[in-house]
Amino acid sequence: MRTQDEQPAFRVSSAQARYGDSDPQIAYLRVHFALMRISRTHMPPIESLLRAHGIADPIWYEILLAAEEAGERGVQMLDLQRRLFVPQYAVSRHIARMQNAGLVHRKAASGKGRGQTIFVTDAARGLQDRVWKAYSDKVRAALAPKLDTQEAYALLDVLNRLYP
Repeated sequence: MRTQDEQPAFRVSSAQARYGDSDPQIAYLRVHFALMRISRTHMPPIESLLRAHGIADPIWYEILLAAEEAGERGVQMLDLQRRLFVPQYAVSRHIARMQNAGLVHRKAASGKGRGQTIFVTDAARGLQDRVWKAYSDKVRAALAPKLDTQEAYALLDVLNRLYP
């Protein structure tokens, strides 16, 4: 009896044959390149939409969301790094650009170290809420014709397993 995680052998071999792969290990490379291509094809219209609302990079939306969720206590830079899976230098660069755009401000975090806390500015408060409807509509328009909701959840389960 096979466990729930095991796939039937005929599905694996038929998929391998369908792609013409002599080595089944090629499947991992195919997944990697497919994820990159999907991102490159789905992101440009979303990026354009966000730029029209003053959000120059999709990661800015996630930073604004984290800062809004944190409220008056703000969000620590280290927490952003962990949440976004982005290195410190990249988070710092985005925060500097967002600060120049008037979307966030930062303060030295209390305690020892050089940590910083990020706060949303009054001008940007609620921006991610105002953008959400158009953003989510754009994502649904790209994915809903290809996946029903059960497939979307199943894919989400698989993708979440790929996080470190």
